[in-house]
Amino acid sequence: MRSDLPLSITQEVYGRCLCLGVHRAARALARRFDHALAPFDISHGQYSLLMSLNRPDAPRLGDAADFLAMDRTTLTANLKPLERRGLIEILPDKDDRRSRRLYLTDAGRDLLKAAVPVWRRTHDEVDTHLATNGKSLRRELAGIAAAF
Repeated sequence: MRSDLPLSITQEVYGRCLCLGVHRAARALARRFDHALAPFDISHGQYSLLMSLNRPDAPRLGDAADFLAMDRTTLTANLKPLERRGLIEILPDKDDRRSRRLYLTDAGRDLLKAAVPVWRRTHDEVDTHLATNGKSLRRELAGIAAAF
């Protein structure tokens, strides 16, 4: 170990780094929700993406990307398997043919409806590990997302 980068700095980073802590927690949560949603043949990310499309007006691709904090290219790549399965449709916007809208199909709604009880049960289990059922954590995470 070099003297100009002592173990104490590594320990400081491990103990203080929000990015590291959030990434580690996110990976653990992702594994838990992926396991729970496996019977539906979707990941937690796909579940969240599909749920974000369950609204009265189909969002534009860019609006969905912004909401999910994803770049458009990543979102498009994530949409392809859902489109192939018939869970979503990607169609040109009626008002602006250059823009595309993302539609949740009836098959997508049926899948989400079936998965909601599993998602709720899994969240209830996770929430037992959080102070105040996670309300303050969710509020703080939303604040960080909005700030950056």
